[in-house]
Amino acid sequence: MRILAISLDLDDTLWPVEPAIRNAEQRLDAWLRAEHPAVAQRFPVAEMRKLRDAIERERPDLAHDFTAQRILTIERAFAACGLGDAHVADAFEVYYAARNAVECYADTLPALAALSARLPIVSLSNGNADLERIGLRHHFRHCVSAREVGYAKPHARIFEATCDKLGVAPRHVLHVGDDPHLDVGGAREAGLCTAWLNRGGATWSHGPSPDLTIADLNELAAWILARAA
Repeated sequence: MRILAISLDLDDTLWPVEPAIRNAEQRLDAWLRAEHPAVAQRFPVAEMRKLRDAIERERPDLAHDFTAQRILTIERAFAACGLGDAHVADAFEVYYAARNAVECYADTLPALAALSARLPIVSLSNGNADLERIGLRHHFRHCVSAREVGYAKPHARIFEATCDKLGVAPRHVLHVGDDPHLDVGGAREAGLCTAWLNRGGATWSHGPSPDLTIADLNELAAWILARAA
C-alpha cells in the first residue's frame, strides 16, 4: 500500500458517541422542562427517542441527515402540544451543543497531531458532529458528511466524494473506522485501503479482512510513521 491520505470516521472512532447523545437528550429535556413544560411532560427522553425513531422510519429520504431528523423530531413534538416552530431552533441548539460536548478517547489527540503532521486527513462521517465546536478542525484538511454528500456510508458516493476532496486516487487513501460494514466494507467496495479500529479486541467475521487492524489510533500513527521512515 502507498498511502497518501487518510479518511477518518468520527463517532466511536475519535470518541464514544452514546454518552454524547445521551447527554444531549438530557440537556434538551431539562431545557424543555424549564421553557416548555407541556412538551417536556408529553415527550420525556424516552418518548422523544421513540418519536425520533418513528421519523427515521417514516422518512427514509432523510437517512443520511441526522440533523434534519432531529429538527423534524422537535418540530413534531412542539406541534403535538399545539406550539409553532418559533422555538425549534433554540431547542435544537441546546441539543446540538451538548451533542458536540464529546470526550475523546485518550489516544485521539496525540494520534491526530502525529498523523496530520505527516498526511492530509479528511473526516468522513454519517453523523452530524461539528469538528469546529469540538476543537479538532485544525487537524483536518476537509470534512465530509453524509448530510453534505446526500449519501451515507457504506454507499460508494461518499467515499468517492472524499477522494475527490483530497485529490487522491482511492487506492492511495486509507479509510479508518470502527464499523466493519459501514467503514471497512464500504471503503473496500469503493476501492480505498481499509483500517479497522478494533478497540474491543473482537474477532473479524465480516468477509474479506481489512488491510490493517489497529487497537487504537496511536497504533495507526506508529504504523504511518514507520512507513514514512
